[in-house]
Amino acid sequence: MKKISNILLLCLSISAIYGQELDVLTKREAIAETLAGNFGIIIARNNVEISENNKSLLNSGYLPSVTGNAGANYNLEDQEVTFRDGTVNVVEDAETTRYNAAVNLNYTLFDGLGRLYNYKRLQEEYQLTELQARETIEVTLLQLFSVYFEVARLTENVSVLEETFQNTKNRLTRAEYNFEYGQVSKLEVLNAEVDIVTDSINLLNAKQQLINAKRDLNVVTNEDLERTFTVDTVVRFTSTLQIENFLAQVDTTNVRLLQASQNIKISEYNYKASKAVFLPSVGLTGGYGWNEGNFPTTSFATSSTTTGFNAGVSLTWDLFDGGGGITSVKNAKIQNTNQELVKQQIVSEVRRDIANARGTYENRLQIFRLQEQNVETARNNYERSNERYKLGQITSLELRQAQINLLNAQTNKNLAKYEAKLAELELLQLTGQLLNVDI
Repeated sequence: MKKISNILLLCLSISAIYGQELDVLTKREAIAETLAGNFGIIIARNNVEISENNKSLLNSGYLPSVTGNAGANYNLEDQEVTFRDGTVNVVEDAETTRYNAAVNLNYTLFDGLGRLYNYKRLQEEYQLTELQARETIEVTLLQLFSVYFEVARLTENVSVLEETFQNTKNRLTRAEYNFEYGQVSKLEVLNAEVDIVTDSINLLNAKQQLINAKRDLNVVTNEDLERTFTVDTVVRFTSTLQIENFLAQVDTTNVRLLQASQNIKISEYNYKASKAVFLPSVGLTGGYGWNEGNFPTTSFATSSTTTGFNAGVSLTWDLFDGGGGITSVKNAKIQNTNQELVKQQIVSEVRRDIANARGTYENRLQIFRLQEQNVETARNNYERSNERYKLGQITSLELRQAQINLLNAQTNKNLAKYEAKLAELELLQLTGQLLNVDI
């Protein structure tokens, strides 16, 4: 009896801890924390920023390049110069100094349209990176709600197990009183003690699972690992009519299909850019320079200074590069064809995935409705069994079976509810509407 008292004290103390007022982490707050702190989402956003930098005019090739250079030279040497008239001039330690500085400009006026199509390709790659970031966010949010709903399920299971524990505790108290007054045998007390130990173990395990699940959620949201909170256990399902509207828009909203379309555009621009090898390139050069020199007496001039502008136009045309350009164009054309085939494959896979996800969602939603009815039936059965047990019409074993049936029905309903909601979210993600609905 002392052991049973210790178990009761332990469970009651744990229940008191869990009964403390905790902040509720709503679904919207969990989404906001994940968007702000999840490492995968932060990396995806950084990739978008990199792509945005790549598509800017500074990386387009349309701007000229300007370079500046300067230099200085000093020579110290002995010189001997013989002039035409036979005169010899000898200078020891002759010094020669030269200085120069210049600013040069290079600009490609025309490169066979390769620059134009590369610039357009970078624009499409930026759009593709945004779609990839969106996919990362969608997948991360699915992961978030998988853990969030697990916390919610375990929270409800703990409440169910606490109710079961309390009912068993009441039965133990009643059995002890009845035994003292000789109305029942010691067996009734022993059965109640065994059941309360079982319920205590189940409750302790469920609470530990809940603690672990909350840590998992804190990892996804990138918050303090030991942060304590409660979650919103209310689940609202999207209307059937709204889901039908989403399904009708899949071709323009599914992120995989949109990425496939972007890859086709990118490959088309790669193909067009590769054909620039067949056209000439025209370049413009210009600059401004300054040169100064100081020479020994052996030179015809002792100093010189020049300043001025220079400009030029150049045309380059690879008439034949050994066949490398032709090969690149052919390969780019094949890659473009491959991207179109990949999209056709993705279309088939997306249609299959949506059909499977829709069937799974409807099946799980129906199971949840049935489990709700089963809970009502099991509860009515337990309440009637409890009344009959008080009247001595059934044994404690029969009451216990009714209690277990109610416990299983409640936990199965909790599981079915969150499985149905997760199936709905997976369907919404496939339709491309996960970020557009109020979860």
